[in-house]
Order: sequence, then C-alpha cells, then structure tokens
Amino acid sequence: MFAVHLLSFYFSKLQEDQIKKVDRFLYAMRLSDEQLKDISARFRAEMEKGLSRESNATAAVRMLPTHVCSTPDGSEKGEFLALDMGGSKFKVLQVKVSEHGKRKVQMESETYPIPEEVLNGRGTELFDHVAESLKAFMQRNGINQKKKPLGFTFSFPCAQSKLNEGVLLSWTKHFKARGVQGTNVVQSLREAINRVRDIDVDVLALVNDTVGTMMTCGYDDQRCEVGVIVGTGTNACYMEELRHVELVEGDEGRMCINTEWGAFGDDGALDDYITGFDREIDAASSNAEKQLFEKMVSGLYMGELVRLILLKMAKKGLLFGGVISNSLRTKGKFQTKHVCQIEQYKDGLKNTKQILTELGLQPSTDDCVAVQQVCTIVSFRSANLCAAALAAILTRIRENRKLKSLRTTVGVDGMVYRMHPQYAKRLHKVVRRLVPDCHVRFVLSESGSGKGAAMVTAVAQRLMSQRQEIDDTLATFRLDQEQLKQMRDRMRVELERGLKKDSHSTASVKMLPSYVCRTPDGSETGKYLALDLGGTNFRVLVVKIRTGLRKSVRMYNKIYAIPQEIMQGTGEELFDHIVQCISDFLDYMGMKNTRLPLGFTFSFPCRQAGIDKGTLVSWTKGFKATDCVGNDVVEMLREAIKRRNEFDLDIVAVVNDTVGTMMTCAYEDPKCQIGLIAGTGSNVCYMEEMKNIETAEGDEGQMCVNTEWGGFGENLEDLEGIRTKYDQEVDEGSLNNGKQRFEKMTSGMYLGEIVRQILIDLTSRGLLFRGHITEPLKTRGIFETKFLSQIESDRLALLQVRSILQQLGLDSTCDDSIIVKEVCGAVSHRAAQLCGAGMAAVVDKIRENRGLDHLDVTVGVDGTLYKLHPHFSRILKDTVKELAPKCDVEFVLSEDGSGKGAALITAVAKSCNGET
Repeated sequence: MFAVHLLSFYFSKLQEDQIKKVDRFLYAMRLSDEQLKDISARFRAEMEKGLSRESNATAAVRMLPTHVCSTPDGSEKGEFLALDMGGSKFKVLQVKVSEHGKRKVQMESETYPIPEEVLNGRGTELFDHVAESLKAFMQRNGINQKKKPLGFTFSFPCAQSKLNEGVLLSWTKHFKARGVQGTNVVQSLREAINRVRDIDVDVLALVNDTVGTMMTCGYDDQRCEVGVIVGTGTNACYMEELRHVELVEGDEGRMCINTEWGAFGDDGALDDYITGFDREIDAASSNAEKQLFEKMVSGLYMGELVRLILLKMAKKGLLFGGVISNSLRTKGKFQTKHVCQIEQYKDGLKNTKQILTELGLQPSTDDCVAVQQVCTIVSFRSANLCAAALAAILTRIRENRKLKSLRTTVGVDGMVYRMHPQYAKRLHKVVRRLVPDCHVRFVLSESGSGKGAAMVTAVAQRLMSQRQEIDDTLATFRLDQEQLKQMRDRMRVELERGLKKDSHSTASVKMLPSYVCRTPDGSETGKYLALDLGGTNFRVLVVKIRTGLRKSVRMYNKIYAIPQEIMQGTGEELFDHIVQCISDFLDYMGMKNTRLPLGFTFSFPCRQAGIDKGTLVSWTKGFKATDCVGNDVVEMLREAIKRRNEFDLDIVAVVNDTVGTMMTCAYEDPKCQIGLIAGTGSNVCYMEEMKNIETAEGDEGQMCVNTEWGGFGENLEDLEGIRTKYDQEVDEGSLNNGKQRFEKMTSGMYLGEIVRQILIDLTSRGLLFRGHITEPLKTRGIFETKFLSQIESDRLALLQVRSILQQLGLDSTCDDSIIVKEVCGAVSHRAAQLCGAGMAAVVDKIRENRGLDHLDVTVGVDGTLYKLHPHFSRILKDTVKELAPKCDVEFVLSEDGSGKGAALITAVAKSCNGET
C-alpha cells in the first residue's frame, strides 16, 4: 500500500515538475485577468474605429454591416434553399420552416467537394461549380418551384450595401480563386446560375457563417443576439444599434455587424501579446501580417502552433531527449484534432503517447505530461483571447442599451468549440468572470450556418411580407396633394354653408358668431376676473391690464379639478362646483367684496345671441352634464352664483378658447386675425366680414366667427377617401358617436386612441408584439397622445420607446418599437396635414373677402399638440404654404390664450360699450 502511495506521489511530483517547466517556457501565453481586461478594452477601441465612417477604411477590425436587421421571431414559414460555402467543401440545403406556431425546421442537405484546381482557378469556374451542384441537388430533390428563395452563406469578408449584395474584400482559408476579390459575389452566383440554366432561384440574402450561426440559434432562443465561430477560422457578429453604424444610412433599429475579429491586431494593437511562435506561424502563412488574432485563436493554426513549440523545446533538449523526428519538422503534421485528443480528461495521456509515436518520436511519461501542458496552454490562450473579445462585445451591447445587467444568448459554432473537450467550459467561465454584469447563455448551433442562411432568408421574406402589410395599412393615412386640395375645398364649402341662413342648420361647420367685433388696439386697461373651462381642469384668474408705454398683462390664477362624476352629472352640479371654485379663489385673493367684470372662457360649441349670451350646442371632450345643451351657460352660471349667495360678479363676455387665443396674440401683433387650437380639441376662429354672416344682424365691420370645425365630416361624404376603419372604430367607441369627426382625426384627445386601434389590428395579424394582444392594449384611452409626442421625438432612442411601451404593458422588440414609431408618425402627420388643409381654406377665404391678390396674416395658436409634438407645427405650416400659395401665414404661439384672452375680450367689450 505504501508503495502505491509513493508511486502516486512520485507521478504527481513528476507532473508538477513538467507543468512548471512548460509554464516557464510559455509564460508569455499565460494571460492574467488584468491582461484579458486590457485586451478587451483594446478590442472595444478597435470596434469603435470600425464603426466610424472616418476611420473604417484603416481599421483592422472592419465591423462590416450585414443588412440583417432582425433576428427570427418564430413566425417564419416556408421552404428555402441555402448554399453554405466556407471551406474545401460546400453544402446545399433545402430547409422547410413550419408555421402555426409549431416552430419546426426540417432539412435535407448534400455536401459537394471543391477540387483544388477550382479553389485556385478562375472565379467563374468556382461559381459554375457551385451552380452545377445546386442544379443537381434541385433535380435530385424534385425542386421546381419558380423563384425559390435562396440564402447564400459565404464565409469570407464582404462589404455589403444590401442584404443580397456583397463585394469580396479578401479571400481567407486557402481560397485563391482569381477575379473574385472586389466583385459582387451574389452577382457572380446569379450569372453562374443563368449559365447552367433550368433552375429558377431568387438569391434574397448573403450572410457570413457567423451571422448564420446567430440566426440559427435565434430561431430557438429569441434572446440570441451574438454569434461566435471558433473553428477553422474565428469570428463574431452581434446586433448593434443602427445609430452607431456610420457606414449605413438611418438610425432606427439595429443591424447585425460582422466584426471580422480575426484581423484584430493587424495594426499592431496586440504586438505586446504576440509571441515569437505566433510570428513564425504568420510568416509561414499564405497571408502574412493578416488575420493575426485568428492565427492565435482558430483551429487552422492551433495544431501548427503546438508543433512549433514542441520543435523548439526539443531543440533545446527540453523534450524527447533532444531527438527530433522528420514528422515533427514537417508543417501540418500536428493538427488541431490532435490537441483535442491530447486534452481529453480520461484518455489524454494515452492519446498523447500514441500521437507522438505516430510522429516518429519515443516519448517518455515526462514528455507526454509536458506535451499535454503545451496543448492546454495554447488552447486555453485561444479561449482566453476569444473570451476577452466577446466580453468587449457584451459590454458594448449592455452599455448601448443603458442596462445595469444584460441577459443575452450567444450562439456558437465551429470545430474547436464543438470538439475540444475543455474549450467551451473554459470560454464560458472566463467570459462570466470578465463581465459579471452580463448573464450569458451559450447555445451550440445544431445545424450550422446553412440553416442560418435559410433563417436569414426566411426572416427577410417575413419582413418583406410584413413590410408590405404595414405599408398597406399606413398608406390610408398618407394623403397626397390632390386629397389635401379636396379637403381644403370641401372645408371651404362648409365654411360658406355655415355662414348662410338657409344652410346653417344642416352645415357640419357651425360658424358661430362670437360677437367679438374687433381685436385689441392697446388701449385696454383695468382689472378683470376670468374663468377657463375646457377640459378636466378649471382655472380662475385675476388679470391686470396696463396701457401706455409700459403696456403689460399680469395674471394670478388657481387650478381646480373637475371630477369625472361632475363632468357627467347634472348641469346644476357642474355649475355649483364652478362657483365653489370661484368662491375659494376669491377667498384666496381676498376679493370677495370686489365686483369685477368677468370673462368666461367656455370651450364648447355655443350659439351666441350677444357677447354675454351663449347657448350650448353640444358637449365635447368627454363632458356629458345633463340639462345644459340648449341652455344659456351664462344664465346657468348666474343662477349658481345666486344659489351660493356669497358674492356678485359682472359677467360681461362668454368666449371660446379659440377666440381667446386669437385675442391674446392680437394684443401683441395687430396682423393676428385667426385663432387655432390644436390640443385636446381642435378648432379655428377668424375675423369675418359682417356682410357675410347671415346669422347675425348688421352688415358693417367685422366679427370673429368661431368655426367649430371639429364638426366637419358629420356629412360622411366630406371625409370620403380620408376616413379609415380605425377612425370609424374610434368614433363608434366615443361618447358622441357620429359627431366631431374632424376633431377625432386631428385632436390630441383621439390621436392616441387611433394609434391603439392600429396597434391592435397589426398585433392581431401577427405583425406586432409576437401576435399577443395584452390586457393594457385592450384598454381604451391607455395610449395617450403625449406618448406620440415622446415616441416621435428625434432625440428619443428606440430603447426609450421600448421603455414607454413597457410602461403600457407592451413587451416590445426593437422591430416592434420601430413600427410603433412609424404608426405614431403616420397618425400625427395626417392630423397636421388635415389641420393645414382646413387652415388653407380659412386664409384663402379671408384673402378673397378682402379682394386681395396676396394676404399677410398671423395665426395665434395654442394647444399641447402644437406646442409639444416634435413635428406637428412644421407639417401644418408646410401644408398651408402648399395649399394657399397666395397667403403668407405666420404662426405665433399664444401664451395663456384662454385666460388672458377672456380678460382682453371683456376689456374690448367694455370699451365698445363706452365703459372703462
């Protein structure tokens, strides 16, 4: 028993001595975590160079855009062909991807050798050979479908300007076919297919084997956004934010980047880590001073690297008693498969002895232990270097997305990763140590890059099909010049009908006289009380107006909520609540005993018989208080004040918020003759000639007309060709079905709801959110219009768009976020155009009223849509300019139009009545 222990101790000591000997000899190949972090940081810097337009041409790591912008989502279906070319053999595959959520992939394939003379001959011969083999495969499998979609895995560096186009930058892996470098390989393949005839395929995608690996794994695991190859060669790809890919137009979404990391170090970035053995490998290669990282990592060079080390150690007398066989001197005799066999856990030593013996050596046990350690150091360094570069990619993805921790999947393929008994475990362990804030799952690609090419093709076909469906859906919101002119002309007809006595009652645009007969002239002065009711909030204000050289308007206000039950209760409850708010404000200001003139901004359609008389025509904006429609709101306010019996007010004017907006801007700009509200609601007022207003007495001068254009379209013919099924759904689900149809297409209260209806439809068709309609998405009103403004912001990255959608319970992919942004854009763009068409009708009418060839006019504007939406105001102005070319229209933003405006109208009314 003692002898066994002694032998075991001796053997352990022997192993330890041999391992230390090798470690000392190869100390430069043993990399610490600090060194790996340094290499990782250097690779990050090289990635930045490759992504930059300025430095890409000279960057070692080329960071090539692949134009693959989406990973599989599981809805792919159909039959596809794939070609996989990357070594001395190539593969032709038929891939059938199932539908209806079965997520099943069936494949048939055949491998064809590429003869040496073809590898080194002319490019046309190479592609003819590929095309002939493709034809043979299709005939053998009875594939005769027209325009069969095909994906082409081409595992060499290519510059791609499209998914189905790629210019070969350089051959690698012993390929030397002439006349191919610098040409479009897809075009070369197509020409070869045409030459062989009798096959009809459509090459939809050119992909790198690394991209194919990512896409293959991505079909089964949708978190997979990184692909790595560690085989004959080595490379990685990952999904980069498009805004960082300067070589490609656009900044929305992501694109897979083929890093071509094998060239890392070609510019000297790894000089202090490259050993003498690495330089020997490089010097003897067919592409000296190129692909230096690949030569330190990949299977094509790993066995040769071990051979050179063993040869050097033997020459120094450190191995085999200094004896060197011819095989050990011969390049290529020691292969990477031998490294894999030597490092096997159980049979490693036995395999080592056998392999060395076959090389004509007579190894001792010491030699076998030492050779095992050499293989371990070389393969471990490969895994370490791979881990350092992969850590850089994972860190970049995490930082791109501003995440504290990243959960992702890496799809991996390649002979070294697959066959080496320790490699995968070492790689995983080092990656997790280098990036503890990245939770990484590694998935072995089961069907390789051929299936990946088919998956890229399937995704491309799915995206083309989805793109067409989405384009068709949103096309109904894209209005051309003729449609906008038609809208302008129809609006003009309704403006005229609303002004005439005989057609007023049937007109959808009510053209209500406001009894405001002039805009401010600067002489207004005094202290006024103003009320502002137009939404879920109610404001009470004191407004002090000063005239003269120091003309100014000062305001003091307080905001009160209007609860839902009050909005939809009785009229008496609503006005009692308003008076209670006034009472609180007068107490707050210490003005209970002061009888001030009051202007009441009441932002609902009213028919006025005088400036202080307004009969409610209809509620809008979610109000439904009973016993109000058909009654004078000024009288209802007076009655409520009497019931309270605490104070008295001099109600001088009831005004619409649109009129208030016009008056506020006109106080500063005498050319302001139009008011526009583009917010929760949508409306316009303007100064009309009295002689044209048949519903009001008198022919002299002007009067502001409150158009109430939100009602346009109650006659459906006016919106023919413009109104979509989504507008109809929003209308039918509203509190006032059939009313205010134009407002429902243009105002902030409804735009978010139109977007929600579109999202539901697209999701039900499997075009969004993986076809899953969540409960929040079913909830009316959840998609507020403020989200449109946020989502459409040019400064907002898609990551933030996803964050907004997640707040709404919508778990969106990057692709989903792009589509949602597009939907929001289509809806808001149409709203701005429709407002512009309506405004063009108004300004042209004013110009013609006054018999002018050219009109200069200012529009006072208020409303959150106009103020906060990033593009609404620009589109509105552009539309007016196009549709009313004889009018120069300036838009001025109103500062507190409805409150200040009510006071100014009251002041003007007092002035007109001879009061001060």
